[in-house]
Amino acid sequence: MSQQRSETVVKCEEEIAMQVSRKTYALVGDAGQANPLTNDTFEADVSTQWFAARVDRKLMKSLMKRDDRPALMHFGLWLLLLVGFGGAAIATWGTWATVPWLLLYGVVYSMSDHHAHELSRGTPFKSKWLNEALYQLNAFMTLHESQYWRWSHTRHHTDTLLVGRDPEIAVMAPPNILKGMLDFFFLWSGTQLLMSIVKHAFGNLSGDGEHFIPDSARGKIIRTARIYLLIMAATVALAVYLQSWLPVLLVVTPRFYGGFMAQLFNVTQHAGLQENVMDHRQNCRTFYTNPVFRFLYMNMNYHVEHHMFPMIPYFRLPEMHEAIKDQCAPAYPSVWACWMELVPAVWKQRRDPGFFITRPVGMVAAE
Repeated sequence: MSQQRSETVVKCEEEIAMQVSRKTYALVGDAGQANPLTNDTFEADVSTQWFAARVDRKLMKSLMKRDDRPALMHFGLWLLLLVGFGGAAIATWGTWATVPWLLLYGVVYSMSDHHAHELSRGTPFKSKWLNEALYQLNAFMTLHESQYWRWSHTRHHTDTLLVGRDPEIAVMAPPNILKGMLDFFFLWSGTQLLMSIVKHAFGNLSGDGEHFIPDSARGKIIRTARIYLLIMAATVALAVYLQSWLPVLLVVTPRFYGGFMAQLFNVTQHAGLQENVMDHRQNCRTFYTNPVFRFLYMNMNYHVEHHMFPMIPYFRLPEMHEAIKDQCAPAYPSVWACWMELVPAVWKQRRDPGFFITRPVGMVAAE
């Protein structure tokens, strides 16, 4: 962008502000509109208006290269931990010793949320079949219908925190505090996702999906939902046959009892930050953390970089951060620092929905 914002960008932001003055968060428009705002008087391509940091072309080309090796190491370790903790829970079943093993299993299982998030774009692996196979597995584990969520998350990236366009605004203003508390064990969102799977399995695709699901994808969504229900039914049937809760505690429910770890990271992404601004430096958080948390979160702590350049593989995000950090607000020193900022901000939004945190991007914000 030039040093002064174009009139198009200013007009776009004004139209967004008018669009969401009602603050309903309900989606508008139809699936045929991939990027344009739905206001009849303004239909500019929003995707071309987002701020993008300057990156050397050769470096960008290098960072976008996909490589099976880092992803194989990550997912190999994840599967090893999943099988190891699950096996220990099975071996100690019937004793109190199974509780910590199940807890560890649930935490590792809940990583499927971050895995599905990355795999949905096909960026972790160079081999397409590995991306797709692991995406289908992880999408089921986190109850994100693979076909439906791929379209939903694409819209989230296209229209991040644009009210009326983004279907994945997790913390709205004013916030639903009860929802936030329940979701530390996936109780609110998980219940909604289960209900959605049932609805889609019976061919009902009404609701948010009408705004971003093309007609060509509807049959796939229905089939996927039915497969999910069959797997869940088979799990319950096995539990009844064995007269044991163990199958149920190993499939689907770990996303609930291990969900606190996924939520610890997920809320930091956008909560309390500015809506309706086409600058990821203002609506996303980047923070530093330890290698264990980076493994669990798949480097999504570099969330500004991830949203600004979504086709960069997760294992190259630290390098992208180093390349553009002088054009962005300072990274938070820890996940704890993020929570220390967002909790008071979200609490204030209960009475002042127009309040948001402004990140100090300095003069670069005017470019």
